[in-house]
Amino acid sequence: MSFSISTDLKQNMEYFNQVLRVDENFDIIYQTFEIGGKKACLYFVDGFTKDEILQKLLVEFEGYQEGDVPEDIHGFIKKKLPYIELDVITEEQAIIKNLLSGVTILFIDGYQSAIAMDCRTYPARSVDEPEKDKVMRGSRDGFVETIVFNTALIRRRIRSPQLVNKMLEVGTSSRTDVVISYMEGRCNEKILKKLMDKIQTLDVDSLSMNQESLAECLFKRLWFNPFPKFKYTERPDTAAACILEGSIIVLVDNSPAAMIIPCTIFDIIQEADDYYFPPFTGTYLRLSRIITDLIALVITPLFVLLMNNPDLIPKGLEFIKVKEEMNIPLVWQFLILEFAVDGLRLASINTPSMLSTPLSVAAALIIGDFTVSSGWFNAEAMLYMAFVMIANYTQANYELGYAIKFLRILILILTSIFDVWGFAIGVVIAIASFAFNKTFTGTSYIYPLIPFNGRKLFRKLCRTTLPNSKNQ
Repeated sequence: MSFSISTDLKQNMEYFNQVLRVDENFDIIYQTFEIGGKKACLYFVDGFTKDEILQKLLVEFEGYQEGDVPEDIHGFIKKKLPYIELDVITEEQAIIKNLLSGVTILFIDGYQSAIAMDCRTYPARSVDEPEKDKVMRGSRDGFVETIVFNTALIRRRIRSPQLVNKMLEVGTSSRTDVVISYMEGRCNEKILKKLMDKIQTLDVDSLSMNQESLAECLFKRLWFNPFPKFKYTERPDTAAACILEGSIIVLVDNSPAAMIIPCTIFDIIQEADDYYFPPFTGTYLRLSRIITDLIALVITPLFVLLMNNPDLIPKGLEFIKVKEEMNIPLVWQFLILEFAVDGLRLASINTPSMLSTPLSVAAALIIGDFTVSSGWFNAEAMLYMAFVMIANYTQANYELGYAIKFLRILILILTSIFDVWGFAIGVVIAIASFAFNKTFTGTSYIYPLIPFNGRKLFRKLCRTTLPNSKNQ
């Protein structure tokens, strides 16, 4: 049963002190004082409030004489409360939600409502360039964990009244703020409605893993499908460009990344550097990234196939044959190296920065020289896995990199078992994995290749003039 706000301040304080557990929570603070002869109480969360603003308000309240406070709460706000971001709240749940979100709540004896004063300040880091989304040219700012700052970074780039930032709330316990950002008249209204309906009807306790929790709620995919269904970016310039192109951006509080909807495989492989260079250079960067990923997908299985069938080696490429004796079958060498590469990657993530250089040196010596000389691996296997490892870093999307890795391992195993037919079956499975995948909106994962749209496919593969250029 909900509590009705009373005109009796003492009754209100007794209820909210009990609900908010002010005696147990050190960070929920309440302060009692008088305003013009009327008793008042201020509730706020320590660390979420600008102390200097509250101090100035309390000094202002001390100057009120008895009879200065109007009987009507709206009259008090207009004439006696020197602050801008104010609201009158009458519902218990709204008061609790606002308070725990950082809004300061003021109760005054005789008023059957509470006054919400938005003088929040959140702990936040600076808007530095994201470590993962760095560019050679372009803006050097990035999203942070505070959602208000992130919407401001987008608004700074799109000064149009058509830009809409709609706030929603997800999670019965966490009550996480989620912002849907889009351009009115440019985005797909059906996709927008579908997204809004799904978010508003989500029945979850919390978004503990931010965007990943939201993504798994929005798109129920098969557990064995590793392909990313959403594109993420920590760059506000990329997010703003996508909004102007008609995409929808989803921001989740406490996350420094923006989710871009809709997206296909061609959208995921694009990077900001493609647009910070002239069209010819941007096209080269994009195509080289695609070609490198395709080569990384089949290079080790193809090498195993050729070593098992020397007669298939093209004339003039006989030098690729393994020169030394193989103590371990080639397929097992590649599988061990696949796991070793991931072990090194995990080790580098968890290694303090001051020890990263010694780790790199040790890894190069142990896995590079010693493993070859000891007979565990052949030099050719190390060479091709080195290419695969470098190719992984050309792909900015972490999920897509692992999806390609899993397909490569599958083709590798099938090739080792069924030889030529295994390689062919593996390639067909890889193609089918892309072709039969669906996006969040239900369209093909490789659109505009399937269904075919030549003009859009050309724009996806080749960097043309900027989307907002007048001479497009």
